[in-house]
Amino acid sequence: MYDIVALGEVLIDFTYYGISENSNALFEQNPGGAPANVLALAAGFGLKTAFIGKIGTDMHGDFLRKVLDDKGIDTSGLVAVDNVFTTLAFVKLHDGERSFSFARKPGADIMLTADEVNLEIVRNTKIFHFGSLSLTDEPSKTALLAAIDAAKKAGAIISYDPNYRAPLWSSEAEAIKQMRSVVKFADIIKISDEETELLTGEADPEKAARALLAQGLQCAIVTLGEDGALVANREGFLHKKSRACDVVDTTGAGDTFWGSFLYRLIQSGKLPAEHSLSELADYIKFANAAAGMCVGKRGAMPSMPSLAEVNATL
Repeated sequence: MYDIVALGEVLIDFTYYGISENSNALFEQNPGGAPANVLALAAGFGLKTAFIGKIGTDMHGDFLRKVLDDKGIDTSGLVAVDNVFTTLAFVKLHDGERSFSFARKPGADIMLTADEVNLEIVRNTKIFHFGSLSLTDEPSKTALLAAIDAAKKAGAIISYDPNYRAPLWSSEAEAIKQMRSVVKFADIIKISDEETELLTGEADPEKAARALLAQGLQCAIVTLGEDGALVANREGFLHKKSRACDVVDTTGAGDTFWGSFLYRLIQSGKLPAEHSLSELADYIKFANAAAGMCVGKRGAMPSMPSLAEVNATL
């Protein structure tokens, strides 16, 4: 039995890294992709994880498989093909914040088909986690929906982090339609303060969380950047502030946060609905600490802290 299985994108984040001696921009090869990032954090904390997705049989795909293997993530559900290229993202930093340019027309991640999804893995996990980027195109949309259905029927907790990336959608209206369409399947959700209106029509974090809970979710979390995060369940709302920290690169911070939260959820041995609001808030405090450590370094997976490092800050 796995603790967490995730389906979606694993890709290369080529992060801006200065100017060469020939006055050309340099980009550093960093492993990334939100669902894979969540697993990397969880695996680093000792959980049993598996990734389902697609890469190309190219140098970047080989690199990504090795990274996941080295982190102890089961890659038996990672499909490699030679007819599409591994998805790439080019990341430019502005005072630690990011802008993206994607090479994904198509990229391997959106070419995953339903019959390529290893349903034995999906049916044998405590938590099934996904984002929205598999919904941008077919056949990955159908593959994701089939996996969600299988996981839900098997009794897994369904975890959803939309992770909105505007350049990957045909329009904002289509993004809103697709991102909202899968909320009904989720038990727990994490959105950022930039996604509240997209997911719910409400800009205010508390109103957005309330709107999500009204759709049947057991727990809704809104991350608020340097201001921490808001957690909501049937009892109400709590806001946990984060500590001030020096920001180098925010890439992977949200995934570090969510992987840390899911770790605490797994460790509890309880379903989300069985938690008190104060218990969930304690998980948020832990996740805030992990995310705060992540933003102090470059890249997503390379900047993730160890469990001992996070515990030491608390």
